[in-house]
Amino acid sequence: MAWSNHSVISEFVLTGLSDDPLIQALLFVLFLGVYILTMTGNLMLLLVITADSHLHTPMYFFLSNLSFVDLCFSSVTVPKLLKDLLSAKKSISVEGCLAQVFLVFFSSGTEACLLSVMAYDRYAAICHPLLYGQVMRNELCVRLVLVSWGVASLNATIIVLLAVNLDFCEAQTIHHYTCELPALFPLSCSDISITVDVLLCSSLLHGLGTFIPIFFSYARIVSAILGITSTTGRSKAFSTCSSHLAAVTLFFGSGFLCYLMPPSGSSLDLLLSLQYSAVTPMLNPLIYSLKNQEVKAAVRRTLRKYLL
Repeated sequence: MAWSNHSVISEFVLTGLSDDPLIQALLFVLFLGVYILTMTGNLMLLLVITADSHLHTPMYFFLSNLSFVDLCFSSVTVPKLLKDLLSAKKSISVEGCLAQVFLVFFSSGTEACLLSVMAYDRYAAICHPLLYGQVMRNELCVRLVLVSWGVASLNATIIVLLAVNLDFCEAQTIHHYTCELPALFPLSCSDISITVDVLLCSSLLHGLGTFIPIFFSYARIVSAILGITSTTGRSKAFSTCSSHLAAVTLFFGSGFLCYLMPPSGSSLDLLLSLQYSAVTPMLNPLIYSLKNQEVKAAVRRTLRKYLL
C-alpha cells in the first residue's frame, strides 16, 4: 500500500491564500489569533466541564467530546497554514498530504456524528423530560461517543485508501491552502471517476446519515415547544437547544457546500474551507459559553476555585 509505487512526484506545492507578503503577514496575525482563541476556548470548556460537578450530565459529556474534536480539527490545518504564511515555498510531502486528508475526514466526520448525537440528547431532554435520566444513561452516552469515533474512522480510512491508489504524475500544484481530497483530483493522471463517485456517496451517506436524525429531532422539538402554553416555558425550552442549533447550522452549512460543490480553486472554495475547518472550531466554545447560563456559572465557580 506504499504510495511511492504509484506516484512519480514526492511532494505537492500549495498555492496558499495569497502571494502578497503584506497580506500574508496580516493573514498570519489573523489566523494565529483564531488558533489561540480556538485552543483557549476549547481547553477552557474542557477544564470547566471536567472540574465542575454540576456539568457532569450527558449534554456536557457530549460537549466535552465536541471540544476535544474541535481542538484536533483545528490543529490538522491551521498550524500548517501559519507555517506556510511565513514560508517562501509552501510544500507538503505526498505522505503528509494523505495523512492530512485522513485527519480532516476523521475530525469532521466525528464532529458530524457528535452533533447528531447531541440533537438526540436535546430531543430526549425536551420531549421526554421525566424519562431523560433513564433514556440517556451513562452507558448509552459512552457507546454513542465510541460509535461516533468509530464510524468517522472507518469512513476516513475508506476515503484515504482510495486516495493512496491515485497516480500523481507531473502536475504538483494544489490550488488550496491545505490538502483536501477534491483539490487533489485535478493533479491525478489516473482514472478518478470511481474515487469521485465513492467520495460523493460517502459524503452524502455520512452527511445525510448525521443530518437527518438532527432534522427529525428538531422537528419533534419544535412541535413540543409549540405545545407549551406559557411564553416563559417556550423560551426556556428553546434556550436549551439554541446553542446546538447554531453550531449545527455553522458546521453543516459550510461542510455540505465545501464537499458537494465541484472544486474550482476559487476564493469561495477557500473561504468555505476556512470557515469549516478554522472558524467553526473557534466559534463553538463561544456559542456554548455566551448563550448558556450553566456554563457561565460554572466558569465563575472554576475561576474562584483555581484563582482565589
